[in-house]
Amino acid sequence: MQTSTILYIILAAIVALGLVLFQYYYKTKKRGKLHVLLSFLRFIGLFGIFLLLINPKFTKNEYTLEKANLIVLTDNSSSVEIAANDVASILDQIKSTAALKDQFNVTEYLFGTNLVASDSISFTDKNTNVSQALTQLKAIYANTKTAVILLSDGNQTIGVDYGYLGNQLKYATYPIAIGDTTQYEDVRINAVNSNKFAFLKNKYPIEIGVSYAGNSSISATVTVVVNGKSSYRENIKLSRTDNVKTINTLLNASSVGIKNIKVSVSTIPNELNTKNNQKSSVVEVIDEKTNIVIVSDLVHPDIGALKKAIESNEQRAVSIKKPNVNLKSLDEANVFILYQPNASFSAIYNYLQKKKSSVFTIIGEDVNANFINRIQKTFRVDGDYPAQETFPVLNSAFTKFDISEFSTDELPPLNYGGGLLDYGGGEPLLRKKIMGKIFDAPMLFALDNEEGKQLVLFGENIWKWRMQSFRSNQNFENFDDFIGKLMLYLASNKTKNRLNLDFEKIYEGSSDAKIKASYFDEAFVFDANATLILKLKNSSTGDSSEIPMLLKSNFYEADLSNLEPDNYSFTVMVEDENRSKSGSFTILDFDLEQQFSATDFKKLGQLASSTGGALYFPNQIEDLLTKITNDRQYVPTQKSTKNVVSLIDFRILLGLIIAALSAEWLIRKYNGLT
Repeated sequence: MQTSTILYIILAAIVALGLVLFQYYYKTKKRGKLHVLLSFLRFIGLFGIFLLLINPKFTKNEYTLEKANLIVLTDNSSSVEIAANDVASILDQIKSTAALKDQFNVTEYLFGTNLVASDSISFTDKNTNVSQALTQLKAIYANTKTAVILLSDGNQTIGVDYGYLGNQLKYATYPIAIGDTTQYEDVRINAVNSNKFAFLKNKYPIEIGVSYAGNSSISATVTVVVNGKSSYRENIKLSRTDNVKTINTLLNASSVGIKNIKVSVSTIPNELNTKNNQKSSVVEVIDEKTNIVIVSDLVHPDIGALKKAIESNEQRAVSIKKPNVNLKSLDEANVFILYQPNASFSAIYNYLQKKKSSVFTIIGEDVNANFINRIQKTFRVDGDYPAQETFPVLNSAFTKFDISEFSTDELPPLNYGGGLLDYGGGEPLLRKKIMGKIFDAPMLFALDNEEGKQLVLFGENIWKWRMQSFRSNQNFENFDDFIGKLMLYLASNKTKNRLNLDFEKIYEGSSDAKIKASYFDEAFVFDANATLILKLKNSSTGDSSEIPMLLKSNFYEADLSNLEPDNYSFTVMVEDENRSKSGSFTILDFDLEQQFSATDFKKLGQLASSTGGALYFPNQIEDLLTKITNDRQYVPTQKSTKNVVSLIDFRILLGLIIAALSAEWLIRKYNGLT
């Protein structure tokens, strides 16, 4: 307590005493025990008030001993299980070292995919993320003296390269290299990359990454097997300097269905780990052939030109029908081309309006304006014009799809026998030029509304465009690609599905096996109140189970990480709704941790040197513990904490003041004193 505070307290006592003497004894003749009691109570009240104003405080120093943190970080992945005895022995030795407990706050963590505060080792994690574990420890023990003992084989399967974390970490790391440090020759398949889907009768690409670890020059054979049949084979050579090879090839999609692709590389002499010599992938071959129907009451070369151009892509098939066709035979069609429609097309128009199909209408010289304007509401034409030669002019501002590669240069004119009164807000793709003048009215326009997608072309003899394309380029590509884009635009008018699934056809191990689903109400707004059930069946054993799908923000999810490797089929059902979707998938017996044959002690050493630590091996644990306990930077430090404490609790003092003054007042009143 400061001297000035003590002087203030003495002064407060003197002032309080002076006031009491003045009030009770100055010019007062009665001096009995009652006055002594009253003066004492008055003194207590006044002195307490002065103490509240002074608020005396004193400083108290508290001393604590702060230990450094010693983090024992153990790799819990399956690749370390082979050295489980070494890990247990090291941990027991650390726990039994009394000097460590005296000098450090020892905490144990496990890591695999995630960091966990625990000492219960199971070696069951299917991934190793060293960098994430070290970074999370940095956040937990920020601004404290910390050392980390890392027990790991150094083989990381996910995450950023931990060898370059030295500049980011604020603590020294002392790795203990667990496992076999002998470097064996090894050839492996690093990756197999392919598309998820392929189209029937097309070729699909596959990319294979092969690597070699060793000092020799070797030859190996890479084989690709699709559904049990050999589809590709290549001999490669690898060496210490040229140790990576990327193979790109194309496979034939000759049939529809799931194609299980198994890629393997032949073993080399004395190769220890052969589990990494193969990888699997899957491609689904689908037949999404677009069925296009040309309806015409005429025999015209335009129809042949359109059929040739459309079928230049094998994913499209064209059939030619008369307007009086049986309408049920049109149910499988995706796109309709109405060539020069007339009154006989009435049934066709009624059918298309109910189906809301995509339609490409071509109007030529003979325009039946009354019928066209009556049967549909998209556009209106005027038939009181003579046939005119109309040249196409490309609208470079067209936005619905890319037409930049299509050229109208040198294309001959088309013949059209009418005018255009209205085109319903459609977007012009081609404008028309007549006698050298370009008109705002379109020659070809596109329109997308609630009735579906529509294209309307005013002009016949389009076959001349295809012939001119060949004259100019010695091929039909300019014209065929243009017609192909028109068909692609029309065919993309797909109906929305209220229930959609998101899953992989093949999972490399069950850890990432999840099925996601999204469900929408009738207004196509995500329904978060629905109940989705996953019915799962093991295709090999026939065992079935039901799993409720959990809501995760804007989707539903079923976690299948507990499944055994096998083939499965499933159905997702919406409870209380007659709505479901099915699928199938395969879980491979694949453990990424088993792809490594030796400890990566070089990477562990790189981490140690970049953080100011050192690399050790299991037989050097005594040296490590001696090094840490003798390191002066980890000596416990004494810290003093200065606490400023009030001398008197103001609540007690306030209560004492109130009690003293109240007692004085009551006694005075009781004895008739004023």
